Amino acid sequence: MSKTPFEENLEARADLFKALGHPARILIVNLIRMKPRHGEELAAILKLKPATISHHLAKLTRAGLLTSRKDQYYQIYSLVPAVLERSLADLVSLPQPDLKTEVREDAYREKVLKTFFRHGRLLSIPSQLKKRQIILQKLVEEFEPDRDYAEIEVNRILVEFHEDVASLRREFISFKLMSRSRGIYRRL
Repeated sequence: MSKTPFEENLEARADLFKALGHPARILIVNLIRMKPRHGEELAAILKLKPATISHHLAKLTRAGLLTSRKDQYYQIYSLVPAVLERSLADLVSLPQPDLKTEVREDAYREKVLKTFFRHGRLLSIPSQLKKRQIILQKLVEEFEPDRDYAEIEVNRILVEFHEDVASLRREFISFKLMSRSRGIYRRL
C-alpha cells in the first residue's frame, strides 16, 4: 500500500530524529561538522569498527543529514548545507500542504458539545473533568461579563439548559468561571 505525501513527510521527519537518536551518530555529525571525513578516519577517532561506522553513516545519509563524494579510494562525508540551522520547532511543525487548512482546532470541544447537548438542552453534567469544563465554558457564555446577577437570575438562565442549577452554579465557582459574593454572581 502506497503512502500519502503527508505520511511520507512525517516518516522523513521521524527518520531524522531516529538517525540522531544514537550517541555515536551525534558524535559523527559533530566530527563531520568540523570538516568532511571518511569512514576509516571516523572509526579511528571513535575507536569503532569500520562496519559500525558504515552502518551509522548510512543511517545519517538516508535521513538527509550527510552527503558523500568519492575521493580516490574513500567516500568523504559532508554535512548537508544548512541542515543544522533549522530549529527544533521548524522540524516538528513543518507545513503540510496536503493537510486541510480548514481543520478545526477545537474538534474535541465540538464533539463534547454535540454529545452532551440536544436541542439546546444539556442532557447530563459530564463526570469527566475535561468534558465538564467544556460544558461549563459553553454555559457561562450565556452571562454577560462585568454584570452582576442575583442567584434567581442565574437559576432562570441555567434552568433553560438543565434542571440541576445548584450543581452548575457550584461548578461555575469551582472552575473560576464566575465569582459569588453575598448571593451576587459575576462572570469572570
